[in-house]
Amino acid sequence: MNSDPRKLPQVLYIADSDESRSLVRRLLAHHYIVLEAANPLDGLELASETLPNLILLDNNLSHMTSSEAATRLRKMLPGTPIVVISGDTKPGARERALAAGAVGFIPKPIDADFENLVTAYLRGKVDELENAEGYLREYQQELATKIEDQTRQLTNTVERNKYLLSQNQKMFAMLERRHKLLETAARVGQMVTSILDLTDLLRHTVNIICSEFNFYYSGIFLVSDDRQWAVLRAGYALAGRRMLDANYKLPIDEKSMIGRSILTQQAQIALDVAGEPSRFKNPYLPDTRSEMALPLIVNSNSVGAVTVQSNELNAFTEEDVASLQAMADQIAIAIKNANLMKDLESANAEILRTKTYEAIATATGEAIHWVGNKAAPIPGSVRRVREDIQYLLALVSQIKDSELDNASLTAAVQTVREEAQRSGLDLEKILAEMSAMKPNRLQALVSVESLFEDLDIAENSAKTILDIKEGLIGPARQRNDAPVSLSEMIANTVENMGLPYGVVEMTWTETMPTAHVDARQVEQVFNNLIKNAWEALTGAKVSDPKIYVNGRRDDDPDFVLVSVRDNGPGIPKEIQEKIWVSFFTTKGGSGGTGLGLSAVMQIVNQHGGKIWLESETGKGAAFFVRLPAEKLYMPDEMK
Repeated sequence: MNSDPRKLPQVLYIADSDESRSLVRRLLAHHYIVLEAANPLDGLELASETLPNLILLDNNLSHMTSSEAATRLRKMLPGTPIVVISGDTKPGARERALAAGAVGFIPKPIDADFENLVTAYLRGKVDELENAEGYLREYQQELATKIEDQTRQLTNTVERNKYLLSQNQKMFAMLERRHKLLETAARVGQMVTSILDLTDLLRHTVNIICSEFNFYYSGIFLVSDDRQWAVLRAGYALAGRRMLDANYKLPIDEKSMIGRSILTQQAQIALDVAGEPSRFKNPYLPDTRSEMALPLIVNSNSVGAVTVQSNELNAFTEEDVASLQAMADQIAIAIKNANLMKDLESANAEILRTKTYEAIATATGEAIHWVGNKAAPIPGSVRRVREDIQYLLALVSQIKDSELDNASLTAAVQTVREEAQRSGLDLEKILAEMSAMKPNRLQALVSVESLFEDLDIAENSAKTILDIKEGLIGPARQRNDAPVSLSEMIANTVENMGLPYGVVEMTWTETMPTAHVDARQVEQVFNNLIKNAWEALTGAKVSDPKIYVNGRRDDDPDFVLVSVRDNGPGIPKEIQEKIWVSFFTTKGGSGGTGLGLSAVMQIVNQHGGKIWLESETGKGAAFFVRLPAEKLYMPDEMK
């Protein structure tokens, strides 16, 4: 076996069956590079690209017989041996394959001698074909018959295609106008549905209809509250303005096309207004020759109608009616949306007030709960400190004056006795209790270490309460925005944090602009982010902890972008949204208040910036902070 796979012979096997290809691959893969194609067309292309040393061709192929494939491959690669693998047991199968250009024929099922046969054909083995001329003529006749059948089919197909083409051309001509009209109607619908102010919506609609469809006039009527009148709310050009100034309206009855379209909820068309006795003759529009009224329907109710008028006779076709009605439906929806928007604005204002009160109540409750939890250890610690002090005072009171060689110490001990007496302490009783205690119990009571532990508990609880206050009130302080170099600020922040040397790596681009922010509040942002990163690294005991701080001008040139990234354990996806919520913390009992990131987001948002997180479990966390950049003054002549 050749030790270099690149020098192994290449064998291309073309077969429809996945199982056949898998079997051949398994039998030959140890000594040959096996190329595969699932159909003859792909096989022809692959053979042309790779120039294999041998081509194995399955007899059972779709779209092309193995004989045809062998003939085409022989023409493409005259020096490449082709072997047909066939399960055809009919007489002459082998001879037809050889006549088509194959050098060999391997019958199915493939047996253990298959690899030896392949090797033999690679080395030049060629199966002999007796009566070659007879089989060749038979094969050529087979090809000729197939070509005749295919030519006949193609001829019939061409003739039918000619007929279909003529029909399609007629259809395309009919559809082209409708397509243009529907496309325009869709564009109009898209534009009007994006306008939520009703007055602007109606004014833009009539202007768009006339400009896009090239009509003489368009107007929109809405049904009055008493449903007796169709009131003009928008009209095109000068005629429209005059009618609006005159408070133009029509009764909803059968005497006008507008009234009838509202009553019947159907389009009304007059291709020649001169012959339409029921049409209301409008003195403001004397040049109208064709008119169409389209109902505006919302939830099966007519809310108004659109009038479209042309100064040409027979201006409207069925395609016009279909496309304009589609547009009218869009206008009706837009009118409904505009009306709903007014209702939603008032409802939203009420909901906002309610939610604000709920949020304040929830935040207040959470704050009280947190403060209560953090304040709970203080009374117990104070009580234990008071007891410890009483025991220590009792011991101090037993020091004899003769045992002190310093007058000041003697006076101090005397002061302790007097203060204890004035405060109501019965030192003698306390000493009696202490005398009755076991030695280990007594040592525990007068332990200075225990005393300091209780003081630490009280101090830490008080500090946590103050941190909560700062987290809640800090972002709400009045800002004093000014130009700030974030690179200098963050470098000073890191230095003051006292982190180990080399943990924080900072890089800043030369084009990084100065930020326009409140320095004190933004310093709190990066202090929290870097502190959180360090706590995540130390908590996970990362062997080589790193925090990377990078700054540059944002893609939006009006902002500066700073990222704080660590190589810690990352933040699980299921809590990535929760970390911004007040009082949510992953630090458990280690002292986290859950207000850090909440305050950070509030500060960044108040500056008109944005903060977001990108993190995968096990791949660290990256926080991105975008803040407004300082806008530099530029003289008019340089703009």
